[in-house]
Amino acid sequence: MGIPEDIELFERSLKELIIKYEQYFLGIEKREPLKLLEEVERLARRYTAAAVANTMLLFRYNSLKSRLASYRQYWSRTTRLIEEGRYSRDRFKMEMHQAGAQVSREKSGESDTDQVYRQYLEACRSCNLSSNGLTREKIAETLDKYRGALPEQYRGCEVEFRVVVEDGKPKIKVRPK
Repeated sequence: MGIPEDIELFERSLKELIIKYEQYFLGIEKREPLKLLEEVERLARRYTAAAVANTMLLFRYNSLKSRLASYRQYWSRTTRLIEEGRYSRDRFKMEMHQAGAQVSREKSGESDTDQVYRQYLEACRSCNLSSNGLTREKIAETLDKYRGALPEQYRGCEVEFRVVVEDGKPKIKVRPK
């Protein structure tokens, strides 16, 4: 792999790491993403001693290293606050956002089944897949089947369904609200 590809990988990994840390601080992720942090730091050290001839790549690399350094300070400060018990998660903002989504769904009169059906159709279109034979009733049957086969950890709590695209195919995922 060349320098531009390594820098691109460094940038993507750093973005993913930032997201994982935010999820950790909100309590969504249970563990700190230390393996990913290790990998990103390894990518940051890769061209420290090497001379990068292209000034644009050198600038981008140094900018990414600077972003990583400032985020590292922020993450260590926040982690220290969590360990000391003085960190209050922004659950309030997250709950307000979720409540806003619920209100907008209620205002539109759209049920979970309708929403998943619409999202599934959009995902099929985005993947250039045919949606022939796909009906709202089939989606409703699928959701009922998922509800009946929920793992023990989800039983008794509300769940939400969302459509994701994996390997170029839309899939329905279940997660607790």
